[in-house]
Amino acid sequence: MNNFKVNYNKILEILKSITEKEQFLKQKRKSKLKDIELIAMNLTAEYEY
Repeated sequence: MNNFKVNYNKILEILKSITEKEQFLKQKRKSKLKDIELIAMNLTAEYEY
């Protein structure tokens, strides 16, 4: 789990440096995670797999 967090934070930092937006779609409900965080989590999971 510790490796996942480290890799997630690295990928999230890179994504934040690439784009300024954190939310790409407008939603009526308040989501727990931002879109950029979901993308980073998905990329980390694919990387770990």
